[in-house]
Amino acid sequence: MNDAPPQLTDSWQLGGIPVPNRVLLAPLAGIGNWFTRLQAKRYGAGMAVSEMVSSHAIHHRNERTCKEMLRIHPEERDGGPVSIQLFGADPEIMRAAAARVAETGADAIDLNMGCPVPKVCKTGAGAALLSDHDLAVRVARAAAEGSGLPVTVKLRSGRRPGETIGLELAKRLVADAGVAAIALHPRSAAVHHKGFPDYSLVARLARELPAPVILTGGLREREGILAAFRGTGAAAVMLARGSLGNPWLFSSLIEDRTQPPSTDEVVAELRWTIARASEHLGRERATRWLRKAYPWYVVRLRLERHVAKALQESLQSAPCLDAVQTLLDRLLDAAPVATALSATG
Repeated sequence: MNDAPPQLTDSWQLGGIPVPNRVLLAPLAGIGNWFTRLQAKRYGAGMAVSEMVSSHAIHHRNERTCKEMLRIHPEERDGGPVSIQLFGADPEIMRAAAARVAETGADAIDLNMGCPVPKVCKTGAGAALLSDHDLAVRVARAAAEGSGLPVTVKLRSGRRPGETIGLELAKRLVADAGVAAIALHPRSAAVHHKGFPDYSLVARLARELPAPVILTGGLREREGILAAFRGTGAAAVMLARGSLGNPWLFSSLIEDRTQPPSTDEVVAELRWTIARASEHLGRERATRWLRKAYPWYVVRLRLERHVAKALQESLQSAPCLDAVQTLLDRLLDAAPVATALSATG
């Protein structure tokens, strides 16, 4: 009998679905569309979860929601399962939305019961469900019944610092709603992403819960992720903001890559992102969407501070994607970055 602890490269089962490894992409609101998920898969992620999608918008057949946010690219499946994250607090609407998600070909559904954003909580969804366990169970049960898919839930440890109501809800969700796994972000909803996550809470839940516990929150560099995974006994890790513009974080965990990306690699990945954003959104909308993505890549170039600032400002102010490509061409031509910027300004 092999009693060796699991490795991040080991395969595992999530509600009967095989997952090729234990490094996942977390749901990223406003970011985790199909090409963000595909990027993570290209670098080794064993599973990816979509951005947060409104169950109400799906139920009422909002065109942009159903066309764009539920889109699954065929190549995503090459690296492992695809999960769509839903939010909402009406069980019957969730049931209908989950059925629609199943029709799109998703492998699993994740429910957001930890989002601290007021516009989500005021509807009774997100972190508000941490305070209404009966409703949370009904919502989760409806998602499973409507879709026929494994359902996971992403939780915060509580609504306010010091609370552990999220752990109690996790137990109810597994026992009463048959939830297949819990992703625990061990910070309270009140602090958003400030402060340090309390990984001891993940360890506690992993010991007590008869279902896989997925560790998420504060995972930004290889050694820290490995230490947290080993120390908590979690079944898997879920990378979020630490992976933005840094898909190499996945390969560092799955393939033991130790070298940071070169300038050529960073620029090539940014060009890939530009091309996919254009394909998904059209060039005009992609120009606006990409402005939030440029900082993720510029920091990987390891430029001097004033040079990085100037490059960032030029990317943000570029009127179109052709201008962005010109900036990137000149960066790679090995000309001084400052000259490249002044030539396009």
